[in-house]
Amino acid sequence: MFDVGSAGTEVRKVHPLAVAVMEEIGVDISRHRSKLIDEFFDRSADIVVTICDSARQACPFFPGAKTTIHAALPDPSACVGIPDECHVRFRRVRDAIIAWIDTTLVPEYGNEVLPS
Repeated sequence: MFDVGSAGTEVRKVHPLAVAVMEEIGVDISRHRSKLIDEFFDRSADIVVTICDSARQACPFFPGAKTTIHAALPDPSACVGIPDECHVRFRRVRDAIIAWIDTTLVPEYGNEVLPS
């Protein structure tokens, strides 16, 4: 079972395109808020996953983590193209994260997820 938390290296508004592409698959993140990674430093974690290279460089060590895994995926919020191109990029990264979870985490650790 996974107890999932999400944080970043700087506080920003949750990107509207992230909200939109998650809504496409029936996941409502419209009320989520941006959190700094240090909000999680006092929690123990079996696995910490860094998603983009900037997060890996900014936080190479996570106190309390038993295992750290990196998934080298592009940061969709870095998109500077036209809105339709950015929407496609967010969708591709969303799908890549889902595929990565299905092929990397689920076979190793199980498939029940509890969002937090």
